[in-house]
Order: sequence, then structure tokens, then C-alpha cells
Amino acid sequence: MDNLISGFAILTQWQVVVALIIGSVGGVIIGALPGVGAAVAIAILLPATFAFEPIVGLTLLLGIYGSSMYGGAIPAILINTPGTAVNALTTYDGYPMTKRGEGHRALSLAYSASFFGGIYSILCLIILSPVLAWVAPHFGSREIFLAAFMGILLVILAHRGQIFSAAMLAFFGIFLSTVGLEPVKYTKRFTFDQSWLSSGVDLIVVVLGLFAISQALLLLVDKDHAPGDTHVRGSIFAGLKELLGLKRVATVSSSLGVIMGMVPGTGEFTSQFLSYTYAQKSSKNPEKFGDGSPEGLVASEAANNAVPGAAMIPLLALGIPGEALTAMMLSVFYVHNVIPGPQLFADQMDFVMALYMSLILLNVIVLVFLLFSTNLLLKIIQIPTRFLGIMILILSFVGVFSLRNSVTDCAIAAGFGVFGLILKRLNLPIVPIILGMVLGGIMEVKLRSAMARVKSPLDFIDRPIAAILFVMILGIILLHIRTLVQEQRERLKPQPTGDEDSTQQG
Repeated sequence: MDNLISGFAILTQWQVVVALIIGSVGGVIIGALPGVGAAVAIAILLPATFAFEPIVGLTLLLGIYGSSMYGGAIPAILINTPGTAVNALTTYDGYPMTKRGEGHRALSLAYSASFFGGIYSILCLIILSPVLAWVAPHFGSREIFLAAFMGILLVILAHRGQIFSAAMLAFFGIFLSTVGLEPVKYTKRFTFDQSWLSSGVDLIVVVLGLFAISQALLLLVDKDHAPGDTHVRGSIFAGLKELLGLKRVATVSSSLGVIMGMVPGTGEFTSQFLSYTYAQKSSKNPEKFGDGSPEGLVASEAANNAVPGAAMIPLLALGIPGEALTAMMLSVFYVHNVIPGPQLFADQMDFVMALYMSLILLNVIVLVFLLFSTNLLLKIIQIPTRFLGIMILILSFVGVFSLRNSVTDCAIAAGFGVFGLILKRLNLPIVPIILGMVLGGIMEVKLRSAMARVKSPLDFIDRPIAAILFVMILGIILLHIRTLVQEQRERLKPQPTGDEDSTQQG
């Protein structure tokens, strides 16, 4: 109770309140702009948050992270263009409802399902806090190394059909984390006698290049486009009542979002497709899915909005990010010397409670804002894409230069921007590079620390949690090999010819 009161006192500081409102409302607007997204906005704002108190900076970034998916549903439903990548599934049922003249109903259901998923995941996070506080101190160097390694493995395996590419990009990220002075004896690695490489490759510079500058270049080289004028007529409040009739779908979808959010590398996409598949198979009207089914819309929106709260669990408990956005937030912790992990729950529980309450408040602020401001947002999303590209490019370079007043950083960011553009054009994943950089640094430090107490290979897994993590890693690898073997057998299975079909019919 003392921690709860202290957390509330932190949250009532005017700087935190302003950051929460700006982050929540700004995240909705950014999410509603097709081609921008939360990753670009967080990458641009990241350097500015270093000047704030950690709770202020994190509240601002969490506001954008948690609210962008709300905004992304608006263009997905009304103009069949997802505002963020994770709202792509929303178009399946949202846009057909709009074509039937039920745009207001679809938006209302999307807002309500998103709110339910967001609050559900935060309540799960609060309920799990005592468990996290008890389990986290049992994680030593060996356990954190194995957890980080499992995170890298899951990130790679999550990219079905692109596993080799994802692995190469993840290893490239790990390589980037080794450039500069190594953390134990401070010897130079891969600097080639270049002084500008001695301090290493800055994570924020890479993030801004791969996410913000590459997206700006993509918007600039593509054809200029501005969404047409649309208007929503009808009550936006009705979805709150309609959601009560779909509470089973909303609860299961939110639960899948929480589970997938806790697992590094899976996130919104996996939780959405699992939820959508469950809703379709358990529905009385499965034929309506993809043609304007309210159940399909609720499943996708509840699942993706349950992920942000759950993604904070491995970040706060172990200091291990599960995706690019939480990896960016991790840098805010480190800049202010607030180290997420076991000691955070022991020493700064009031800080953790303040974060939980800010997550609840951001969902309330966003819901209230959207219920009254949807038509205003429809005017904002008509900004031409090339104008957006120019603004993102300018803000990105301002952010990079403000880090260390370094033109070299700007050149590195520009290089990664071009590299990111090439990856996007080739439809290759960017996230493995960022997680490789973050988790690679964690893995190196923890492995070197653990090896001082390891005499034989079995000593590495002689503790219960380490043994469980090792078994899980083996299980993930064996399960993937089994899947590959089954797919290969399916491909090698002879296909029936036309003559065989006609003979069978005869």
C-alpha cells in the first residue's frame, strides 16, 4: 500500500501528467497517419527524453506505444489503409463494415476492444507483480544470459519463411554491439584505428536510421498520396455495450495478447492471428469473417492492444526487451542509471507502480479522446505522404545531432537509413538488428560474469531456473526442426494428376 501511495504521488507530478497526455493523444495521431507508426515517433523522440526524469520520459514513450494502435484502427476501418502495421488484420472486417454503412459501429467496437485488451493486460501485469518480485532475484548471470539467448532465438524463429535472413540480421546486430571498447578490460575491438569507432555504434543512431530515416526515404521515393475526406456519422458509444455480448472473444484474445507479449520476438502479429483463428473457429457464423464480422474485429484489436502491457514484464523483471520498441525504452532506463531487473522491484517498487498506473490512465485518456475527436483525426490524416517524409527526415537528423553534436553520427544514421530502405524494399525484417544489438550486449556481459564460476559445461545449468531455460531452448529448437521436417514431407508428397482424379471419379 505504501508503494501504491508513493507511485500515485510520482504520477501526480505535473511533468508526468503533461507527458502522459501528450504521449497518449500524440500516439493516437501518429498511429492514424499511414506510413509513420509508433517506432518512427519513439525513435525521433528518444534523444529528447534523455533530458527528462526517467518516469517522465518513459511515460511519454509508453503513451505513444500504447495509444498508436488505437489510432491505427481509424484509417484501417474507414479507408482500408492500416495506420500501423499491426492494424493490417483490422482491415479484414473493419472496412467491409464501413462499406455496409457501419463505419461508426466498427470504430466503436475497435475502440472498446482496444480499451478492454489494454486494461486486461495491465491488470495481469499488476497481479503478476508479486510473482515477478519473488522470481526476479533468482535470476543470476547464467539465467539472464540463457533468457536473452532464448529471446534472440525466438525473434529469429518468429520470422517464418525468412529465418536465415532474420538470423543473419540478428548476428549483424550482435556484431555491432561488439564494436568499440569491450566492457571488462576496455580493449578496442573492430575500430581499425578509427577514433570515431572507439565509442562504439550508438543504439539510438542505428534506431533512428533504420526506423525513422528509412521510413522518411520510403515516403519520399513512393508516389505522393493523401487519403480522401471521410466523415463518421452515428454514435461511437454503442460499441461499449456491444462488447459485453462478445466478452468471450475479447477475454480469450486479450489473454493470448498477454501471453505472446511476454514471449520475446512474437508480439502483436502472432497474438492477432491466433486470436482471429480462435474467434473464427469458435464462432456460430465463421463465414462472415473477412466480410465484416464484429467478432473478427474485436479479436484483432483486443489482442494487439494487450501486448504493450505484457511486453513490460520481461523488460522490468529481467531487463530483456522482447521487441524494438521496448528495446528503445531500455535505453531510457540506462541513461538515467535505472537498471531494470531484480533490484528494480526490490528498491524502486513505487517507480514500478507509477508505470502501471500511467498505463491504465493512458488507456482511459485515449478512449475519452477518441469518443469525441474521431472526425477531427480524419482531417489530420489527409496530410500528403511526401510532406510527412520531409518532416520525419528533418526531425530524425535533429534528434541524431542533438545526441552528441556529432556530424559523424548523422552520417552513420544516414547510412543505416539507406540500409533500412533496402531491407524494406526487399521485405526483410529490421527488428532482429535492434534486438541483436541490445540482447548481444546483455549476453556478452552476463556470459563473462557467469564463466568465472563455471568449471564444467554442466555447471552452467546446475540451478533450477537455468536448467528450465535450457530445456525450453532445446524444446524450441526441436519443435522447429520437427515443423521443418513435416513441411518438407508435405512438399515431397506426390500430387494427384488429372488422370488419377478422373479414374477415381469413374
